[in-house]
Amino acid sequence: MEFRPPFCPNTDCKQHLNPGIRFWIFFGFFKPSSRPERVQRFRCKTCRITFSKPTFCLDYWDQRPELNQRLFENLVSGVGYRQTARTVHAAVSSLQYKARKLAAHAGLLHHNLSPRLPAYRTFLLDEEETYEQASIRTLTMPVLMEREHWFVVATDVGTTRRLAASGSKRREWQEREELESGPRPDQSRECVTTVLKELERRLDGAKLTLQTDLKGSYATIASEVFGDRVTHETTSGKLPRTTFNPLFPINTTLAMTRDNLGRLRRKSWLVTKKREWLQSHMNLFLAYRNYVRVRFNRDKDGESPAVKLKLLDRNLTVAEALGWRQDWGPRSIHPLSADGRRFIGTPVTASA
Repeated sequence: MEFRPPFCPNTDCKQHLNPGIRFWIFFGFFKPSSRPERVQRFRCKTCRITFSKPTFCLDYWDQRPELNQRLFENLVSGVGYRQTARTVHAAVSSLQYKARKLAAHAGLLHHNLSPRLPAYRTFLLDEEETYEQASIRTLTMPVLMEREHWFVVATDVGTTRRLAASGSKRREWQEREELESGPRPDQSRECVTTVLKELERRLDGAKLTLQTDLKGSYATIASEVFGDRVTHETTSGKLPRTTFNPLFPINTTLAMTRDNLGRLRRKSWLVTKKREWLQSHMNLFLAYRNYVRVRFNRDKDGESPAVKLKLLDRNLTVAEALGWRQDWGPRSIHPLSADGRRFIGTPVTASA
């Protein structure tokens, strides 16, 4: 179907929130250097600004929009920036900037498509440990997911302080660094609180079951966030990590992150250099794991976790996930809309 502007992209214009039936007029064409065909231009009758279909797309102003999908697929397949740059014939720095844009978009996409989750569900929480730049600069990354359909709800990244054995060379290395920059803060509690509050926002007061290992702070934080609405179940982290282990879904998901994200591989030059870029990379993983990839390879219906939870009608393709801009919140165009006339809105929650 032919594209027609759903609203004025100028947020200061009254046609942005309450667009009229025909608030725009055709305003000629232009031929961008980054696209093979000419593009229809429109003009708002109220604020007089001009815009086009690319204005509503993620690749607006991109010099090489054809790289977005390839870069996304590589970054969630364990491929690093250098190898991607070689295969697509682009500079590493340009791919890094492009990846940050994709990651910000992926975070907004996840936020918009999952404003509510079904009530009375079981969720799993665990922390994955990695590091930034050097192995003594440890990081914690709590991951929270829904148990049945493996929908990853939230992640966060923060610093931790893991001291080596006294008298070891590693401990001497840590002590030298702490003399220069001070003790490394432990943000584990803060990060766990952040991901649980993200779940609380999506549950809107509903009851839930939370499964974790035996770490003592989890019970306290869960009680602070959910009150008496949470049933907290614990399992020893020393049990064999088989399919009979209650924590098997979260253990497997953490293993998937190390397989899919090169920066989480230990003793690799792909390891993250700054913790904020690890969180950005995890946004890409959330978009891929929740909305694009099938839940299990053995699923005959081939549905993603988001489809299983009734958040989407069908799986997104990578092109759809990276299609329409998502920075307008509920007024963003739905990724499954071909003509731009369907907004994100608030998905109807239902038991899946």
